[in-house]
Amino acid sequence: MADSDGVQESKNYHLNIPQINPQTTLKGCNSLDWGMKNRLSKIFRPETGRTVMLAVDHGYFMGPTTGLERIDVDIVPLLPWADTLMCTRGVLRSMTPPSYTNGVVLRASGGPSILKELSDEEIAVNMEDALRLNVAAVAVQVFIGGEFETRSIHNLTRLIDAGNRYGMPVLGVTAVGKELTRDAKYMRLATRILAELGATYVKTYYVEEDFETVTAACPVPIVIAGGKKQPELDALTMAYNAIQQGASGVDMGRNIFQSDAPTAMIQAVNKVVHEEMKPKEAFALYQELKNR
Repeated sequence: MADSDGVQESKNYHLNIPQINPQTTLKGCNSLDWGMKNRLSKIFRPETGRTVMLAVDHGYFMGPTTGLERIDVDIVPLLPWADTLMCTRGVLRSMTPPSYTNGVVLRASGGPSILKELSDEEIAVNMEDALRLNVAAVAVQVFIGGEFETRSIHNLTRLIDAGNRYGMPVLGVTAVGKELTRDAKYMRLATRILAELGATYVKTYYVEEDFETVTAACPVPIVIAGGKKQPELDALTMAYNAIQQGASGVDMGRNIFQSDAPTAMIQAVNKVVHEEMKPKEAFALYQELKNR
């Protein structure tokens, strides 16, 4: 439309353009292709570059763990607060609503149960099935120092080769057996090996002493495992300390779904990870939400 002077009036079309938050650059991931980065954006929030992964994959070797007897009843209500769900393809197909649009990290290794030698794992999911399920990443357990260490490393590298072919990130999980120590020296060794072999990001355990040397020596993002159930304040403190020392998120299971108030706990963990809320404040939030 022209005004009285014949000047064409421009329309402010940009008001209708949705604003897209730029992806926070993830450590060591800048050179990945678009498909990889797109999948990672479904795991790590673009605004913070961090993630709260809800781990419910314990059943693949532990059976119906306490708190996971009914995924449909106990876990599905937690999904709105999970940046990522880590599960098996059986749970994904049978009990996870397809309306869940955040990232899914698919457990892709397996074999022995808790009754056998756990390091004797093999690849348990074909990459084609992972693509069919539209997951954001696949996860493989690697037993550095374990009896079947070499096999587990080959599981990792075979998945990485397939992942690179199809644009699928691979999460390398450092497994700690009964005979292996959990100190910074071991964690530096294990996480660095996984990263050197091509893991897109790594999951490991938090250690009280020198954990910042673990994150500093690993060239890709590290998320910490929640581990065994502990008091809520202790779990929130662990998550806070890990984030402050360079972790890019948590993969927490039992400390959420075995909590007295799982919905309150996952919200408190979110505050710690994404807003760096202090542990005591987050625990107060947990208690407030629990008592509602």
